[in-house]
Amino acid sequence: MPSVDLPLEQCVTYRPDLPEPEDFDAFWSGTLAAPPGEGASVRPVFTETGTGLPQVRVYDVSVPGHAGRPVRGWLRMPAGTDGPLGCVVEFLGYGRGRGLAHENLLWACAGYAHLVMDTRGQGWSAAVGATADTDAGGAGTTPGFLTRGIESPETYYYRRIVTDAVRCVEAMREHPAVDPARIVVTGVSQGGGLALAVSGLVPSLAGVMPDVPFLCNFPRAARITSLPPYTEIASYLRLHRDRTASVFRTLSYFDGAHHAARATAPALFSIAMMDEVCPPSTCFTAYNRYGGPKQVEVYEFNGHEGGTTHHQRRQLTWVRELFATMTPG
Repeated sequence: MPSVDLPLEQCVTYRPDLPEPEDFDAFWSGTLAAPPGEGASVRPVFTETGTGLPQVRVYDVSVPGHAGRPVRGWLRMPAGTDGPLGCVVEFLGYGRGRGLAHENLLWACAGYAHLVMDTRGQGWSAAVGATADTDAGGAGTTPGFLTRGIESPETYYYRRIVTDAVRCVEAMREHPAVDPARIVVTGVSQGGGLALAVSGLVPSLAGVMPDVPFLCNFPRAARITSLPPYTEIASYLRLHRDRTASVFRTLSYFDGAHHAARATAPALFSIAMMDEVCPPSTCFTAYNRYGGPKQVEVYEFNGHEGGTTHHQRRQLTWVRELFATMTPG
């Protein structure tokens, strides 16, 4: 496969001038300070569920997310452990739900608490415990999630999802089995973009691991990418020719590059140079702006799959060494 974007030597210094809203910080502080809706739940609920796996304890989770509406998840922890655990909070890729209780055991087997957040509207049906997006809508949206409510930052779909992600981290900080000082956020693609958003909105994280992150440098991604999901933006603007400026203004409140600039926690990125879904220049936009200590693993000949299990091995080492330098709370 030929190169899909800028060469690596240009990506490592790529720092485009991205317009940032003057009220970016006020928008997010107001969003996160908003009270829950009437009748909304106010506390997380953790209900242990049987899986037939005696070495792992699994909990069906409901966290009050945006407007207090419940967001589902799975919390997995090693059985028989004492003392507060380090914790990995994971956000999922585009179109994925939390799956089944016995899936995704890597981090629990490594000795950590592991919360996987369901992404509202993107999982399975409510019958199997998915999180509904009850605020779905927005005039003139195209199929998919990327243009839902894009008419304004206040109605945009990812305002709800980012808020959900922040609430999940807050819920784990309050969990009695978790050390609140040792929480790492991670995710692949959409999940990596959400990890970046959380990195700029939640203080004192232990670490951040964004893999081939989505939701970064929207103006470039929408103009050079020929594969979904970024093509949803172009499809929308083909129909609404007079909304280009307003659409990119809305998206600027959710750009992972702006959130990354506010981050302070150590970060381990992964970027794939033949990624046609999240072009490497857009991922490097966030990496080059990242405000905390940072490292990046570059997979020169991989596409959007990135480093997969090879990179997971790198992450396991990175998290172990990161937590080893910290005194458990």
